[in-house]
This record gives sequence, structure tokens and C-alpha cells, in this order.
Amino acid sequence: METLSIRQTQLLKAIIDEYIDTAEPVGSVNLERKYNLGVSPATIRNEMSTLTEKGFLRQPHTSAGRVPTPIAMKFYINQLMDEKAISVTDEVHAKESIWDSRDNILELLNEATHNLSDKTDLLAIAVLDDGTIASYGHSTLFHNPEFYDYQVVQSLFNVIEERKRMHKLFFEHLTGMTPIEVLFGEELGWDFFEPIGIVASRFQAGSHEGAIGVLGPARLNYSRVIPMVRYFGRIIAEITHE
Repeated sequence: METLSIRQTQLLKAIIDEYIDTAEPVGSVNLERKYNLGVSPATIRNEMSTLTEKGFLRQPHTSAGRVPTPIAMKFYINQLMDEKAISVTDEVHAKESIWDSRDNILELLNEATHNLSDKTDLLAIAVLDDGTIASYGHSTLFHNPEFYDYQVVQSLFNVIEERKRMHKLFFEHLTGMTPIEVLFGEELGWDFFEPIGIVASRFQAGSHEGAIGVLGPARLNYSRVIPMVRYFGRIIAEITHE
């Protein structure tokens, strides 16, 4: 990965924060007005051009602004983002919400996806290695402009209905090598998946391998979503082993 200067790093963080908040391409004038970057719009434009050349930004054809690429988003998640800790109240509520279903794995996954969707306002999905799938929160997609395009929604719903592709997504593209993984639709090469972001956690539930995660726009509020998904993955593993 290309190295960035301190100023480029600060600028990239501001661009990503703004893009997550607005879902709109980010321009230099707006950045100069809203963020205390200490440089002129002209300097910001020059640095944005450099970040584009380095693969961290791209310019949609219909806009003068820039949007972050998956490379930028992963850099942001790994090096710039401050995770928001889950409150004790939310932890207790999450565990209580699925505790009574611990002896019925399908019911457990249904309860877990329902509550994870409620906590994140995203589409939540859980998958087992035997093909079992639970999902909740499909209507939340339409809270985001990325899903006003019916082809994006249709492509996503088609994937959810195809067990083989869901298995490939959660057990091949997502490796399970770390407690939490982030994947971008662009990386999959699937039609109309470019605007989609995925956060997931793998778990062991008795004799089954499983995964639980959320799907939404690539500009997810990762600082809030990542710890929540990680926690649900962990408590599913814990209560199915107790």
C-alpha cells in the first residue's frame, strides 16, 4: 500500500467521515469549511488528486467531488477509526435476547439477526455450514440512497436466496482468520454489488461452523457496527457451548 503523509492521512479521514455521514461525493470547498484542516481549498484539491493517483479516492463521472475506494476504507478501519465501545446495558440486553433460544440453533439465529438488525439498523444475516440461513432487516436497506437502485437491491436479494453463493460469501470470501472481517462488494466481482459493505464474524456453534454479519452501504458506520457484530458472534459461540 502507498504511504501517506500526515496531511494526506488527516484529509483522507475527513473525506471518509464526511462520506459516511452524507453519502455524497466530497469536494474541497466543503472540506475546507467544515473541517479544520489548516490548508486552502487549492491545497486540498492537490492532495485529493494525489490520493486519487494512489488509489485511495475516485471521482464519480457525474460529480466534481471524490469518494473513498475500498483501499481507503480498509486503511480507515485499520488505522484511523476509533471503535465505539458497547455499553454494558447493550451487552446484557443482547445476551438476554438470545439466551432462551440457546438449545435451538435456528431459533437462536433468528433472534440474533433480529436483535443485531435492531442495534445497527442494517440487514443482519446468519449462516451455518449446513446451509441454514437466517436474516432480518431487509427494509433497512431503503434508508440508504445506495439502495434506491433496484438493480443493486435485486442483486443482493438474489444472493441471499442462493445458498451456494451465501456459503461462498461467508465461508470462502470471509476467511474466519480474525474475529471480525470487512468485505466490500467491489472485491467480489458480482454484478451491482459495488455499493455494498459487509461486516461479519465467524463462530463455532456446537458441531457447526457459522457466521453472523450485517450488509449495508460500503460507507457503514464501522466504528459502531464492528464491535456490535463481533459481540454477537462471540456470545453465540459462548452460549452454545455452555
